[in-house]
Amino acid sequence: MSELKIPKARIAVLVGVKGKTKRLLEKKTKTKLKIDSQEGLVDIQGTSMAVFQTELIIKAIGRGFNPEVALSLLDEENCFELIDITSFAGKSKDKLKRIKSRLIGTKGKCRKFIENMCDIHISIYGKTVSIIGKVENVQIARLAIQDILSGAPHGPVYKTLEEKMHSLK
Repeated sequence: MSELKIPKARIAVLVGVKGKTKRLLEKKTKTKLKIDSQEGLVDIQGTSMAVFQTELIIKAIGRGFNPEVALSLLDEENCFELIDITSFAGKSKDKLKRIKSRLIGTKGKCRKFIENMCDIHISIYGKTVSIIGKVENVQIARLAIQDILSGAPHGPVYKTLEEKMHSLK
């Protein structure tokens, strides 16, 4: 058994329309979920491996991913990575906003470029950036994201990203 807290705003996504997402998650992971929508607490019951997998999926949903993308974590080749933006921005809300904007880019261009180049999914939610995808692709994307968050110019980061992904193939 495990207890997990996710943002209250994401509880509705976890439950789904008439409980559809919750039932699907329970069926695919062979676990039982108890959701407290007032507190944002989720109780997971099942075998330890099933609970571990379900925790990752629920964390992903809590960090802004849609349930279909989060369920891709059931594939052993995929992983979930969480980057805390505050370690780059400090306590400054303005700096946090500016750094998040750099990562998203004009009309989402930067985020989309990294997602398409690495064949991964990115969610920027609150003070975190989350990545879901194949392990090696996530590692390459994480480095690119950390470079952008650190203030590196977009052009050289894109070029390095392209080179690393090309050498991976």
